Amino acid sequence: MHPVVGPPAPTAARAREVAELLRSRLDDPTRASAELPRRLAAAHDASPYLFEPQAVVRAASAAEVGALMAGAREAGVPLTLRGGGTSLAGQAGGTGVLVDVRTDWRHAEVLDDGRRIRLQPGLTIRQANARLARYRRRLGPDPASEAACTVGGMVANNSSGMTCGTTDSAYRTMESLRFVLPSGTVVDSAARDADDRLRADEPELHAGLLRLRDRVRSAPGSRATIERLFSMKNTMGYGLNSLLDHSSPVEMLAHLMIGSEGTLGFVAEAVFRTVEIHEHAATGLLILPGLTDATDALPALLAAGARTAELLDAAALRVSQRDPGASPTLRGLTVAGHAALLVEFAEDSAERLAATLADARGVLDRLPAVTGTELTRDPRERARLWHLRKGLYTAVAGARPPGTTALLEDVAVPLPRLTGTCDGLIGLFDRHGYSDAVIFGHARDGNLHFMLTQSFDTAAEIDRYARFTDDMVDLVLAEGGTLKAEHGTGRAMAPFVRRQYGDELYDVMRELKRLCDPSGLLNPGVLLNNDPTVHLRQLKAVPTVDPELDACVECGYCEPVCPTADVTTTPRQRIVLQRQIALATAAGDEERRRELTTDYEYAAVDSCAADSLCVTACPVGIDTGAAMKRLRAERHGPLAQRTARAAARHWKGAVAGVRVGLSAAHAVPTPVTRAATGVIRGLGAGELVPLWSDDMPRAGAPRPAPRSAPDAQAVFFAACVGSLFAPEDGPAGDSAAAFLRLCDLAGVPLVVPATADLCCGTPWQSKGYPAGHREMAERTLAALWTASDEGRLPIVCDASSCTHGLAQLTAALAEEDQARYRDLRFVDSVTFIAEHLLPALPEPRRLGSLALHPTCSTVHLGGIEDLRAVARAVADTVTVPDSWGCCAFAGDRGLLHPEVTAGATAAQAAEINQRGYDAYASCNRTCEMGMSRATGQPYRHVLQVLVEAVEPLA
Repeated sequence: MHPVVGPPAPTAARAREVAELLRSRLDDPTRASAELPRRLAAAHDASPYLFEPQAVVRAASAAEVGALMAGAREAGVPLTLRGGGTSLAGQAGGTGVLVDVRTDWRHAEVLDDGRRIRLQPGLTIRQANARLARYRRRLGPDPASEAACTVGGMVANNSSGMTCGTTDSAYRTMESLRFVLPSGTVVDSAARDADDRLRADEPELHAGLLRLRDRVRSAPGSRATIERLFSMKNTMGYGLNSLLDHSSPVEMLAHLMIGSEGTLGFVAEAVFRTVEIHEHAATGLLILPGLTDATDALPALLAAGARTAELLDAAALRVSQRDPGASPTLRGLTVAGHAALLVEFAEDSAERLAATLADARGVLDRLPAVTGTELTRDPRERARLWHLRKGLYTAVAGARPPGTTALLEDVAVPLPRLTGTCDGLIGLFDRHGYSDAVIFGHARDGNLHFMLTQSFDTAAEIDRYARFTDDMVDLVLAEGGTLKAEHGTGRAMAPFVRRQYGDELYDVMRELKRLCDPSGLLNPGVLLNNDPTVHLRQLKAVPTVDPELDACVECGYCEPVCPTADVTTTPRQRIVLQRQIALATAAGDEERRRELTTDYEYAAVDSCAADSLCVTACPVGIDTGAAMKRLRAERHGPLAQRTARAAARHWKGAVAGVRVGLSAAHAVPTPVTRAATGVIRGLGAGELVPLWSDDMPRAGAPRPAPRSAPDAQAVFFAACVGSLFAPEDGPAGDSAAAFLRLCDLAGVPLVVPATADLCCGTPWQSKGYPAGHREMAERTLAALWTASDEGRLPIVCDASSCTHGLAQLTAALAEEDQARYRDLRFVDSVTFIAEHLLPALPEPRRLGSLALHPTCSTVHLGGIEDLRAVARAVADTVTVPDSWGCCAFAGDRGLLHPEVTAGATAAQAAEINQRGYDAYASCNRTCEMGMSRATGQPYRHVLQVLVEAVEPLA
């Protein structure tokens, strides 16, 4: 079977025409775009499908969504609602209007002490749970993509997860919805007269829902099919169980919205009942002789109180053995036909957990486990075990050949059919040549996930995928299962909905779609599709572009942590735009290539904060920030590289020149300085000279004078950023002075080397000047090697980004020189204070409250808890905003591109300014500048706040 050719890409003229029509429906017309780079960047999601939209629009209200629906209908183009783009089945893309309902939809309201929560669709599950954590509650659904999947996606796909089963899914925990129908009618199911309003506003829909309800209830066969399929996790087709579970049309419709994949309406707000967090847990990996042993063990384990039971087949175990965190026992096992259950028992108190484990011991002891049945309560060991399970995706996806796609599918079968289904899938993998496929899943629910690597580059490969899919459908349906348990129907399984449900219920679904969306406006082709080849259309090409980026699976996990996500592009978009450039180049489409590459310079390369938080979220470990630095380096010519190296050789003079320039600029009226810098930037120095602003700091104090101490406990390397930019006003001086004074008060002697001509190297690394970076690395590391007594003493720095830069400095050296400095230890000043000084300092005069901004470098250094500890030492209440993220000031990015920092800090600034605090603190001077600019509040280094609190009164 050959792929069916998809629809042609829209012409630029048609795209502009559609966007212009939609602009008239928005309060801010700039939120609609027909630009090719914006359309392609937004088009990619985690599925293997790709559709090029004609316009992308950011909607900001339910009224705007309704107006956009009317506008799209007038233009004769379909409309697709887009959240996090983590869906795997092709339900998040379309060829018409793509509407962003994430960016401006991130409000949350906790209700009833956390027992309920009102959410807009743009928050991620993790962000919603952060609001609930202080109440020891969370949302019921716990999808593996919780860091990136949005509430809107959770609703649209009826998400569940590892622990929620069928009882705590989005469908079961939803209390009310406010949604927009394709007609523009807004329905709030929480209103007392909601059903009456629906009857008045949508009489045909109201009556039609009653007819469908009675039609299903009066047909024993239909009722039996629905009850059987929805006794399992099931996201195949529409949630027809709503017609049995509810009687009023408004409640039926609200519950039908869940799992409807954006084909019936737009959910603007949802209220959910939450579930309790069980903080005390014990976890174990039970390795059993075979799949039958594992599945046979499930009923007894679940009856004994196991809240989670994750299955790993033999292939998954072999992959887990390669994980660095695998235990010696697991690594030493010769895996044949083995299987494993990762089980977890959890309760709300240590006493209850102990009682549950005691009761379960008999069940555990009777298992034929080949490596024992020990359970651990140690958080680190438990995290290691869960990493084995969650790392399967990373291991398989990261190791796939370049240019291929990692497919993650899921099915569910009745628990007694689990073993047969697993055996059948393994047989299909062998038959169709998927040698790297693995099976894992939520065994307690009969929910299996399987991963395989697939190329879509040739007709033969697509034929193979089609044959496998057909055989898999036969297998699962023969076992009485459902073809989609969690991931939604999308386009991947749309051709098989009729087969799973039968003609009668399929006709009910089609009538439901007609009643809600008579013009077929919303997401056509998704969930219901009579084309038997739709799952083979529009398959995504994955060209190779960069060895460091080719592993990207376009999952979007990186996007919530990216500070430029709401301003320019995200890491996923930076990668897919490179792929689009490669495709345009290969096709000889010079106009398309030129448009994409021209835009890429600013939207991807220059605006990137290069903070590398993306690597902390990426399941395959891609550092897109590092890739952007490499691209910056590639465009610098030999003269620029020589100039940067010269600056490294004469850094003392360069710093002095900047300090003199800042002082001189402050002596001139601001309008004059702003005009002068604007002219210089306009002449091509936009990446070197900032646009002057009223809040530009004055020059800082010189770096500390050298000092020595025979009994020194550390070396202090003062960051040069403190001498460039003076701190906010305060009696403590800058962060270097604060650190030195705290060490004096605690009686901790230090070595302070001569550092005026040294630097952590970050300015050269981030701007893409490898020669200058190496030059600075060679001199700085040599000096610190001597000062630290060849690595005996730790080296402490007072700016978190500079500590991080120092820790990376050896990588700039030639490979043969790196080993020499391997023993150097770099410690951030906050961590050093937390670990060594706090108990020895005088009792601080406490503040009532402190707003704290951790930096991205603090995350990389693993110092978040140390930062909190220092802040708690001085303040009764320490607040890190729920909307915290990187400020994107990124050294000089915030000076060169202030719009990036403004976008990155908007949400957290609004949250911080909801109330006043006694102090505002961070741990890096430029981040303090960024947060001060964003909030209008005086952010200082947390050590400055601490030293003022412990300094003896005169």
